[in-house]
Amino acid sequence: MRKINKGSVPPELTQWKKKNPHGAYNQIPPPIRSLIREYALKEQFYLCAYCCKGIEDIKGCHNEHIEPQNLNPKRTLDFSNIVASCNTDKQCGKAHQSQPLPLTPLMAECETEFRFKMSGRVEGLTERAIATIQVLNLGDHEKNNRVLIEKRKQLVWTLLWKNGINAAEGLEDKELLEELISDLSQPRTDKMEPFTPVVINILKNWLMS
Repeated sequence: MRKINKGSVPPELTQWKKKNPHGAYNQIPPPIRSLIREYALKEQFYLCAYCCKGIEDIKGCHNEHIEPQNLNPKRTLDFSNIVASCNTDKQCGKAHQSQPLPLTPLMAECETEFRFKMSGRVEGLTERAIATIQVLNLGDHEKNNRVLIEKRKQLVWTLLWKNGINAAEGLEDKELLEELISDLSQPRTDKMEPFTPVVINILKNWLMS
């Protein structure tokens, strides 16, 4: 995951809430729901809030309530509780549904309590990280989500290669590692390469080894 810094609330949502003080999320008109999704996707640099795969546009994702609507009805219209999740079946938002999520992309710790591997697998370093991996089906074992693990491995290796690193050999120069981490952490456009936060996580682990 990459920590998401929630931005300003879409004005259209604010206006609708004022006109409908007792309204519910399922009453919001589709055009406003689309705007919510667009705002969320932009502040996530077009990455899924959970798995960090690339999302081309709002058609490839859905509005995801981090605190499920039925567990906290008071936050269904809270933009700070809504992120954009990919539409992958049995994964991310489609897997989350109404389960509590102990570690979220709104917490800074989401960048440190997961450890990604060159194999494409992810490991939880805390109990809440382990639980979150299971809830979202983020690929700790091939039997759980082989497709995501393979896709993550391929794109991570490709992104490293683009940045001049042979993934099989790694990189021991700490100064170069720090420069690359800094460079990847600051996107130059409105979109990040798919799984960039995963690569950053791997590089930070190399740096600490």
